[in-house]
This record gives sequence, C-alpha cells and structure tokens, in this order.
Amino acid sequence: MRTIYFFLIGVMFSISGCNFQSKSVNQNYDVVVYGGTSAAVVAAIQAKRMGKSVILVCPDKHLGGMTSGGLGWTDSGLKETVGGISREFYQRLKNYYDKPEAWIYQKPEEYSHYRKEDDAMWVFEPHVAEQTFEKMIAEAGIPVKRDQWLDRDNGVIKDARRILSITMLNGETYKGRVFIDATYEGDLMATSGVSYTTGREANSLYNETLNGVQKERTIYHQFEFPVSPYVVPGDSLSGLVPLVHNGNPGKDGEGDHRIQAYNFRMCLTTVPENSIPFQKPHNYDPQQYELLVRYFEKGWRTIFNKFDPAPNWKTDVNNYGGFSSDYIGMNYAYPEGSYEERQEIIRQHEDYQKGWLWFLANDPRVPEEVHVEINKWGLSKDEFIDNGNWPHQIYVREARRMLSDFVMTELHLRGIEPTPGSVGMGSYNMDSHNTQRYVDEHGNVQNEGDIEINPGGPYHISYRCIVPKAKEATNLLVPVCLSSSHIAYGSIRMEPVFMVLGQSAATAASLAIDGDIAVQEVDYAKLRDILLNDKQVLVLH
Repeated sequence: MRTIYFFLIGVMFSISGCNFQSKSVNQNYDVVVYGGTSAAVVAAIQAKRMGKSVILVCPDKHLGGMTSGGLGWTDSGLKETVGGISREFYQRLKNYYDKPEAWIYQKPEEYSHYRKEDDAMWVFEPHVAEQTFEKMIAEAGIPVKRDQWLDRDNGVIKDARRILSITMLNGETYKGRVFIDATYEGDLMATSGVSYTTGREANSLYNETLNGVQKERTIYHQFEFPVSPYVVPGDSLSGLVPLVHNGNPGKDGEGDHRIQAYNFRMCLTTVPENSIPFQKPHNYDPQQYELLVRYFEKGWRTIFNKFDPAPNWKTDVNNYGGFSSDYIGMNYAYPEGSYEERQEIIRQHEDYQKGWLWFLANDPRVPEEVHVEINKWGLSKDEFIDNGNWPHQIYVREARRMLSDFVMTELHLRGIEPTPGSVGMGSYNMDSHNTQRYVDEHGNVQNEGDIEINPGGPYHISYRCIVPKAKEATNLLVPVCLSSSHIAYGSIRMEPVFMVLGQSAATAASLAIDGDIAVQEVDYAKLRDILLNDKQVLVLH
C-alpha cells in the first residue's frame, strides 16, 4: 500500500518511499498524457503512432489501472463495438494464452473462456495484462514517469485558455502542446479550471429516469430477507450496527452527493502451491460484519456467485448480494479528497475487504459450509507480488465527471436523442453499484443505488464529451472523466471503452497539433477517417 506524507509547500515530499527534492526539470512534448490507466497507455501509444513526441506521466507505479489491477473479467458488452488498439490489446492476450507455457496450473481445455477460434481473450490474469501493457509501451519507445503526482494547488500553468505546463509535487515540469487527462479522478482536468460534477444528478436535470436516488429500482444486490439494522435486533433505541447510515435516504429521482461503491477486484486461487492464506488485517473489527452474520442466519448462501473464473484456476472476485466486498457509502470524499485523504479511504477499503475474507474464513458465527468453501481459496502468490499479493488499484467506479458543452445522458444511450460525432461505442448495461445502506419504513436494512438496465443496444459516444468547454481549456482532452451524467457513465465506464476513447483523444490531439488549432476545432470528418482507418468502431452497420 502506498504511503504518502505531505508537508508544507517548499519542503521535501515523500511518496511511496521515494524522496523528492525541490527541483525544476523542464521537458517539452507534443502530447503529455497524465495517468497510468489503460486509457492512458493507449492514448500514449496512439500519439506516438501519429508521429508525435509523447510522455506518459502517472502517479501509479503499475500501468493499466483496473485492467491490470484485478478486473480480469472484462465488462465488454457487445464485443463487436471494441476496435482499434483496445481490441489489439485483447488480441495480444489471446496470443499469449495460445502458448502452452501460459497454462502453468491448468490445461486450456479445462478453462471455459479460452476458445482457440476466438481472435481475442476477454478474461485474463492481472500480471499478464500488465506485462502486455508494458510490452506495448516499450515497443513504442514511450518514456514513462512513474510515482509522479500533480501539484493540485499550483501545478497547472495556463496562458488564458491554453495549458502551458504541468508540475509535479517533486518539482518536475512537463510542457506540452496538448494534454490528456486519463486518470480515474480527473485531477488534471479539475486543476486546470475545467467544470465538473460529482454524485448523482436529479432525473429532472436531463429528463432521465435512472439517475438520482433509486430506492424502488434497487432490486439487485439487495437484502433478500428482512435483516434488522439495530444493535439489539428490533430495538431502534439501541443504535445502528456498523455500515448502516443514519438519516433519510432521499426521494426517488432526486440528486445527491453519493457515488457508487468501490472495492478491490481480488485475484484468488484454489491451487495450494500458488495460494497464500488470508491474513487478519491490523485494524480488524468483526462488528463490521454483523449484518452479514444476521443475513447468514436468515439462510443466505449465494456469497460465491461472483467468483468468476480466470485462467490457471484463478478468479476475479466482484461484489455479490446485499453484503459483500463493496464498502458501501464509504467513498463519498474520495473524488475531491487530498492525496492523503484518498490514501486513507483506500486503506479503509483494504482493511474492510481483508477483514471480510478473514471473517468468512475464521469467525465461528459463519456457517460451516461457507467456512469450508472460502478456505479453499487464497491470494494468488504470483499476482501483485510487490504489494503483498493485494491489488494495487482500487476500483474507482466513478469520481469526477467533466461538464462540457455536451453531456452524455440516458437519452443518448437509449437512442432517444442523437449523439453527434461518434468517436467510439458502448453497449454495457447502465450500471451503478449501491451508494448507501439505510433503514426502511419497516425497520429493516436496505441498500440503495444499484441499477442494471440495458440501454437497448450499442450506442455512440460523442467527441464533444471528451473535450472541455472552449472557454475553459483549448488543449486538453478527457477520455475517462468525460462529460456524462451519473447513470450514462455507469455504462460508458468500462475498461475497453476507456481504451477506445483514449485512442480517439490522442488522434484528435495530433490533429489539433497539426492544424495549430483548439481541440474543439478539430475537423470531425478528418478525425473519423483516421479512426476508421485505425480500425476503431464508430458505428455498427
């Protein structure tokens, strides 16, 4: 786990054990990509392929974000919509798994999601994804600056609407003609003075139906049996057990500050020689799992439904059910939090989730059949080896979202309103995880916020939603924290789509440089032709 210490401006900073002295290093590039996500990697590669000088500057030590951080079970939607470098990445994974030596603990014919005739592999091990990203970056000859944290107070220098340079906490400065913010948090976007939002909009703002508070529609990952939230079951005067939020959850359809839950996508295994037993976290608190005890007592047993199989007898574990690995309601401060505050939130999530595993494996109140099943599993010894075999990336399902002149909404995804200037496609469910856990009118605990609604088919994503308002920044593109409502972002936010948009952003950046124009002035017809030539999928015929 990264540890971050922050001191007053002008003194030494220490991040992840690296000591940074105050210095000024000026470096000039055509394109500066900030972030270490899959979108950042693809954006940098595309800029280089377009003949531009490019540097990848990221606060991460590992490349690939969630794609290499445990999300091996790709939420791709309709795979025909994934093209360009994004599909190339998944094709490279398939080439890797076509080799016999890739199958160390399992035969390929024993794994249901490996099919020799497929052109791409959509489920994979985290370290294989990371190695693939690293190889692609090395082949392109792209310099990477790791553990570089944007100075969010004074780190962006602008000349009117144009960003001239960005400076890190260690004093290194990067000048560029165009900048791409490909972080999950949107720090460069926000520090540049670009408008954004967080939380959930009211349905009335964009004439949507699935935004804002969603008590009535939250039917998935819900408590299937009545469970009391009170310390003394049924006694409201006894207080609430941990992880139940006091207060009014709000009315259906009204906006609020809440964001969908985060978790870590764990890579577990049942192979004894590659397995590490679950360890009790330092801040273990069994009371955090009291609701789960009561849920078990009511007969719930489907806790293992999202132990999705990955190659070599591994799994990508996601949340499932009313009480799971999602740390509901504990991430509201993350998007706007300081680096130190975010790291504390990440630590709390890690403690909660490690404690959840320890609880399932050891607490005597857990049913014996659950004990037996969970103890077949352990952390994968060959994954995340420099981080205690724990994922290095928390799943930031949403943070900031840009507010541009065009906002993608539920209406665009459903095809009710037209989407101008497609630079990629999405197709996944409009998907929000739960945002809060509250007490209903019957005195039982309920989750709120989970939405899993199909938009009705593939949809276009507009170029206008990855560029800011021209009055705010003319040489910045934002392919991850793009301009979208909460519920539309719930579909767009899939890793293959982020990679697609990263490539489109870098292509537009190159055209803006060639024409010496603002990114808002890029000729869409030229952009479209290049994207299609580079095998991006902009429309399905």
